[in-house]
Amino acid sequence: MIAEETRSLAELRADAVAEGATLTVYAGGDIADQQDYTVAGFRQACPEIEINMVVDYSKYHNVRIDRQLAEGRLIPDVAHLQTVHDFDRWKSLGVLNPYKPAGFGDIHDMFKDPDGHWYAIGVFAFSYMHGPDGGPATPQHLIDPEWRGRIVSSHPGDDDATLHLYKTYAERYGWDWIERLAGQDITFRRGTNSPGDAVDAGTSPIGLAGAETGGADTTTWVTPPPGHPFLAWGQRAAMFTAARHPAAAKLYLNWLLTPEWQASGQHGWGVRADVPPTSKHIWDLPDGHAADFVEFMADRAAVERWRQTMVLYFGEVAGPPTPGWLGLSPTQHA
Repeated sequence: MIAEETRSLAELRADAVAEGATLTVYAGGDIADQQDYTVAGFRQACPEIEINMVVDYSKYHNVRIDRQLAEGRLIPDVAHLQTVHDFDRWKSLGVLNPYKPAGFGDIHDMFKDPDGHWYAIGVFAFSYMHGPDGGPATPQHLIDPEWRGRIVSSHPGDDDATLHLYKTYAERYGWDWIERLAGQDITFRRGTNSPGDAVDAGTSPIGLAGAETGGADTTTWVTPPPGHPFLAWGQRAAMFTAARHPAAAKLYLNWLLTPEWQASGQHGWGVRADVPPTSKHIWDLPDGHAADFVEFMADRAAVERWRQTMVLYFGEVAGPPTPGWLGLSPTQHA
């Protein structure tokens, strides 16, 4: 049984400095600067540590990590990704270093491996958003004629979280509704940042399948009324057995789970039960489908069937990846 960390951040910082004061993180995301707020926060708390944050789609980072492990040249010390199924797989392969940061006992059970091989560090959520002139009262109204040609969405064939959101819409509203949505002349873009960016910029009144951006004050990210779905999931993190900087990895994971950082999480949703949210804890909002997403991601054959079904309705994804092409072994973002 692994005991929860009892050392202070100051003690962990001293160990990380003695080790070499360097940390590399592979983070799931859409654009190079998407984790800049995390880097800035960590640098403020731990200025002695050089942190290299490499942001790319989780579906590229996971196979990149697999390839590096197979070749014995792992680059990241820590990864936090949307591909939640990979962490159970990596645990089974013995490539994750079990560790319980301070506060591990306060993480809600749905957001941690009981043996400490992984834990979510925050909750991301996808829904729809609108500009200052308002938008649909519920997702069901996205098919209203007034929104035709006025919606920007990430693509369900490109991102598993977007796919799951579209799946929940199909299950809640029916396939006739999906067919009508496909007739809405949606502008699809790569990168789940794109819906919020379009609404923030005023180039589209409605964004679909994106997270709150923290951009324009006039953009409203919608948590739908009860009975209407959105999607929330815990972004899982882990340190690797082959990590070159395990002391820095432990410092970083402890810092991410501090009450102060958890309280600043996306939409006010952290993963610690002892940190009050701005409204309700995410596990008290069943319309967020957080547990369903984990089950969905575990069945990769079903994921591919859902993906190709949505492609039949909405077409193939097009365009280069928004983070750029980082290759097999990025050590810092291009």
